Amino acid sequence: MWRDFWPSIGRVTRGGWVVITVLGVLLAAGGFGAWQIWTSLGDTVISTHGVVALVLGAVFTLLLGGGLMALAFYSARHGHDDIDHEK
Repeated sequence: MWRDFWPSIGRVTRGGWVVITVLGVLLAAGGFGAWQIWTSLGDTVISTHGVVALVLGAVFTLLLGGGLMALAFYSARHGHDDIDHEK
């Protein structure tokens, strides 16, 4: 199924790996910085419901963004975004 949707999924070039690595390092650094700031605030407590809401909100947001991007790429690759000019 994925091969029909995205044929080049298995072929990542050296430059692609560099981009993936750099983005991964930036994500880890951002997460580490956020953790350091959060723990330095002292007695900040989030209830279990707050943690569940935070996780569900983050997951839903990522799924929605990824799904919309996938639809945009699918639409562009299959010509649904092309403008038909009548002559």
